Amino acid sequence: QVQLVESGGGLVQPGGSLRLSCAASGITFIQYIMGWYRQAPGKQRELVADITSAHSTNYADSVKGRFTISRDNAKNTVYLQMNSLKPEDTAVYYCTSEVFRGLMRSGPDYWGQGTQVTVSS
Repeated sequence: QVQLVESGGGLVQPGGSLRLSCAASGITFIQYIMGWYRQAPGKQRELVADITSAHSTNYADSVKGRFTISRDNAKNTVYLQMNSLKPEDTAVYYCTSEVFRGLMRSGPDYWGQGTQVTVSS
């Protein structure tokens, strides 16, 4: 049974920082691209960042320079360090895993339950 369990969400003031974690089980972690998506109220779900087992990363333009994705393959865990947070970063953040298929990308195979991030003064 695949489980992706997120933690680290919460309420933070604009300009603040949060670190999300996602612990994966039930998958061979190094075979998966791990990612973070988010969905704000009334908006479509969007990719925030993803990372291969070789630590190649990809970011949405809106978070480049502020967010950093990383993974610990020994701990089956992926992280999202979020700095300089803005109110528009408010969303439910989902951890995802997508089996690595080389150049072919088909989107996440598994999703976590989500963790709320609220940026407000």
